[in-house]
Amino acid sequence: MKRGAISIIAPLLFSLGFGAYGAETQVSGKIDVQARYYLDKGEYAGQDYHEQGSIGFQPEFYWEFNNGDASIIFKPFYRYDQQDDERSHGDIRELLWTKVGSYWEFKAGIGKVFWGVTEFQHLVDTINQTDSVESFDGEEKLGQPMVNLTLIKDWGVLDAFVLPGFRERTFAGKEGRLRSPVYVDGDSGTFESSAETSHVDYALRWSHSVDVFDLGAHWFRGTNRDPILNLRSDNGEHYFSPHYEQMVQFGVDVQATVDEWLWKFEAISRNGQFETYSAIQAGFEYSFYGVADSDTDIGILLEYGWDDRGEEGGASIQNDIFLGSRFTFNNVESTELLIGGGYDLDYDSYSFLIEGSHRLSNNFKMVVDARFFDSEEPKDPIYAIRQDDYVQFTLEYYF
Repeated sequence: MKRGAISIIAPLLFSLGFGAYGAETQVSGKIDVQARYYLDKGEYAGQDYHEQGSIGFQPEFYWEFNNGDASIIFKPFYRYDQQDDERSHGDIRELLWTKVGSYWEFKAGIGKVFWGVTEFQHLVDTINQTDSVESFDGEEKLGQPMVNLTLIKDWGVLDAFVLPGFRERTFAGKEGRLRSPVYVDGDSGTFESSAETSHVDYALRWSHSVDVFDLGAHWFRGTNRDPILNLRSDNGEHYFSPHYEQMVQFGVDVQATVDEWLWKFEAISRNGQFETYSAIQAGFEYSFYGVADSDTDIGILLEYGWDDRGEEGGASIQNDIFLGSRFTFNNVESTELLIGGGYDLDYDSYSFLIEGSHRLSNNFKMVVDARFFDSEEPKDPIYAIRQDDYVQFTLEYYF
């Protein structure tokens, strides 16, 4: 986290909450130990290993004031990784002061905001930057400095955001796996805006539930979280340098719940420095409840992803179909399992995933995550990581 953002936000948080008396305090969090095994040695220099271990620590501190009308949450995070120095990193996931009124909510600090309804890609999830060294699927996000006003009306919920500071994306280092042949030097980033990481972004989002529909629409103006990678050379060594352009994005997300069906749709239109494009992710989930008179529910997922930049536009999902199955066992151990995969209709390549979790006790939880890739087309983004199939086990301790 940049010191500039903290220097602005921290005094505000302390003046608004920490100085209050009679606060109710809660301390919780988790520690996790990860063991990842790659089925093959990496193809690139520095990747001649199979095992990758790490340990993560994320405490959570919560203060509540004025009978619940105001609160502060603080979630620092740090991970130490055995192999990749860039994956050994820290972050403030949240440091957020919240004030609640009858029909409004105000937040200031560093926070996390999630938008989206689809399973395999979240096109509309725009506010927070991706922490790509923490998870391959892009689900993990860096904390974002923000001021957020929420208005709750009969016609829907309106969120207004002022985002005073930009977070640069994390990338695997030279020794890291799941990267391109040429590594990305995350410290060499350039910006279209002269304000660079101090640029102030803005966003508006409207959401509402009407009958079986959950609707959302947003507008965002600011620094693009998805960088363009430019090839550079220094003393004969080649590397990619991220370039962050300015953009304006409009997006919608819709989910319809009809009996056992969940119909899902996300779409964006993005206007940037070099191009304007649109993308869609859409599909459904159908659930079978109490299969064979058991407590187990099984969901069948099907989604399609399209990006009008096509094969030459650099999108990782431009004409892909996804199929999966979700198992929810509804037992005391909260056992869940997701099995699925994606198939690229242009490159004739595929990826396969397994995600599962099982609670061992009140404090311990086991998580499994496995990824497999296959591609024979060098232009395909998956081709670069075709030797990075892995199985990962994580033991989480909650306190």
